[in-house]
Amino acid sequence: MLVHSHQGGQYCANAYRALLDQHDCLRPPGRRDECLDNAQAKSLWSRLKTEELGSREWPVFRDLTDAQHSVATYFDYYNHERRHSALAY
Repeated sequence: MLVHSHQGGQYCANAYRALLDQHDCLRPPGRRDECLDNAQAKSLWSRLKTEELGSREWPVFRDLTDAQHSVATYFDYYNHERRHSALAY
């Protein structure tokens, strides 16, 4: 599993890093304070929150299966159907 963070203090704590290591989680290399390093990923998550999750009532998901299905369906739409400004629509 890949765990992305903004390298804030809470994500650099020894206990947190040990927990990730214990569960074989990878921390991607990233430069501190470089907001453009993950611009595409940040855009995807922002659109998911706005377009998919923003329209749902609380609780957002019925269970883990519902969450996984919702995110997978949105990613499929985002990658194959959604128009992107970076691609001149």
